[in-house]
Amino acid sequence: QVQLVESGGGLVEPGGSLRLSCVTSGSSLVNYGIGWFRQAPGKESEDVSCISFRDGTTYYADSVRGRFTISRDNAKTTVYLQMDSLKPEDTAVYYCAAPLPSCNARYNFADFARGQGTQVTVSS
Repeated sequence: QVQLVESGGGLVEPGGSLRLSCVTSGSSLVNYGIGWFRQAPGKESEDVSCISFRDGTTYYADSVRGRFTISRDNAKTTVYLQMDSLKPEDTAVYYCAAPLPSCNARYNFADFARGQGTQVTVSS
């Protein structure tokens, strides 16, 4: 069974940047993907991004494409989400989720194993 631990959230002004990390342990994810989704109060969860450990395929939601960048380490145990040009509407708890069968097909990331989440607040 996979375990995931998110970190890197915080309070940042609009236009600022944060880098989230998701450290995985337990089951190997070399043939799967890891996704990030976010949950804002009173809103449904939103799938944000995904990266495949198998082939490097990535996915970005339209709301973050061009501002967020997902990457992985060579050991294939950690995934990063670089968030630039942050907006107040990016405020949410961010979770990483695994194991995703693919980053090409659409899944509800919230249906998969997740960590405890990390709070991102964008406010002046």
